[in-house]
Amino acid sequence: MRLKRFAAAAIAAALMTSLAACASDSPNNTEETSGAASDGEFPITIEHAFGETVIPEKPENVATIAWSNQDVPLALGVSPVGFPAASWGVEDGSGMLEWTKAAVDELGAEPVLFDETDGLDFDAIANTQPDVILAAYSGITEEEYNTLSQIAPTVAYPEIAWTTTWRDVIKVNSTALGMAQEGEALAADLEDLLAEKRAEHPDIEGLTAGFFYGGDATDLSTVGFYNTSDPRSAYLEDLGLAVPESIAATQDQSQFYTSISAENVDQLNDVDIIVFYGDQAALDAWKADPLLSQIRAVQNDSVVLLGTDGAFAASASPSPLSIPAYLDDYLTLISEAAAKVQ
Repeated sequence: MRLKRFAAAAIAAALMTSLAACASDSPNNTEETSGAASDGEFPITIEHAFGETVIPEKPENVATIAWSNQDVPLALGVSPVGFPAASWGVEDGSGMLEWTKAAVDELGAEPVLFDETDGLDFDAIANTQPDVILAAYSGITEEEYNTLSQIAPTVAYPEIAWTTTWRDVIKVNSTALGMAQEGEALAADLEDLLAEKRAEHPDIEGLTAGFFYGGDATDLSTVGFYNTSDPRSAYLEDLGLAVPESIAATQDQSQFYTSISAENVDQLNDVDIIVFYGDQAALDAWKADPLLSQIRAVQNDSVVLLGTDGAFAASASPSPLSIPAYLDDYLTLISEAAAKVQ
């Protein structure tokens, strides 16, 4: 299957990249589509946060915006005419994360890379003359959606910005392409892969984990973590980890991120493993802080360091191409952290 061919290329690249650089279906964001969507017949109607989008015929020119949406058509053998240049996680200057680039190279494609540094480049998007714009995982506003819809039928996120799971990104984007069945097969392959790899790491099953941001060591007055509505945290559940009660109780599901005062970090002592956007220097700052050092996972050093940039850090936000590229590496580090849990 295409997934396996692209994964092999991505994994080969991953093995040359330093790690120091950077199980169950999610109930969130299940979108609705018209009956025609299931068999790829057009027109197709997709409901989303801003209403519904009708795609009149099978799109030939596919554009994507925001993060990772391009990986769905690429995994299905469709090369987008344009998608955003990745400004984070890229290590070769190509503007593409390594798993995306591997798929693009295999297809022999030359997509336009949009610069989203200062927001959406509507002119560049329009110049690719897309038949559809995929934005299932994004944070676009209704105003931006309306502008994009003047260029081409645009498919926004199902409910809440930046909370669409990798499963629903596949489902929404493949449906928009008239490839719903192929999308289901792709998701099933990934489910099988996750199940296989979880079985290789029974030591982490059921331990609790939280996904924390630790990149700003200059301000330790608050502790920030990603809610389970965020795909990064939801991915930890896919790996066999459980949601700590402290995080489940404090999060606002309408947001993807929560922070609490450092004075209340004792609430986080039910977190067995911390997955940490940050490097060793940032973790050392937590260990030296009189409050943050009291967190049980920090005391145990049961922390997975993702780094502050690079492909490995980027892979923690899952896509159909990034999952097979770095799954083994991710599980290995989580397993090492699990061995330190007390």
